[in-house]
Amino acid sequence: MELLTLRPLYVINQTQSAIMGQQKYKIYVNGVPVFLTTPAVSAEMGVFPDKLNYVGHYQGKKKQIKQFLDLLDKNRDVKSVTVISPDLDALWNDFQACFKIIEAAGGYVLNESGQLLVFFRRGSWDIPKGKIDPGETPEQAALREVMEETGLQNLDPGKFMMHTWHTYVLKGERILKKTWWYRMHTTDSVLIPQTEEDITEICWVNPSEWLRTESNVYPSIKEVIETGVRE
Repeated sequence: MELLTLRPLYVINQTQSAIMGQQKYKIYVNGVPVFLTTPAVSAEMGVFPDKLNYVGHYQGKKKQIKQFLDLLDKNRDVKSVTVISPDLDALWNDFQACFKIIEAAGGYVLNESGQLLVFFRRGSWDIPKGKIDPGETPEQAALREVMEETGLQNLDPGKFMMHTWHTYVLKGERILKKTWWYRMHTTDSVLIPQTEEDITEICWVNPSEWLRTESNVYPSIKEVIETGVRE
């Protein structure tokens, strides 16, 4: 296979991931974490073979990335993938070139009791987010989306938390979505779900306890909540 000469990979823990910072990228492809990084950083992360986690060295050809994406589409048992290149910028640029890029923004919203706003939509638990409209800043889009999807009005936009990246296919086209996340606070308590966006249940939860008991959460959303709990 010309793709990446894939070999299994040891799963990277969250503490190591945070330490590496901007020296790598993490993208969820079909819910599977895909890491793009350099040889030095991969060594620091402790990369070792495993049956369901893979590592490969990028050879500088975008068709390798497309083949790798096709592999993830076909093999849903893979748990994680790491792609290594000495030129991380070139690898990241080639990876992005395989997708149409869409930017979105959302909120990790806490009430006065420190509870987190979550809602159930299209078969999974989620937190409010949506596409950035033309002319909007990410912060403005995040506030608008939270207000529209939850009915909250009194919102403190708070500080920027993190980006997440995930992919999906829409009408045969691969999409790479970058989401800007903001830690927000509200004094409101009444929630009004935006039913036209298929939100069927909305509530306040203790985030750490809720994560321990609820498994039906998108991996990227789970990562945002875990980050919010740590902060």
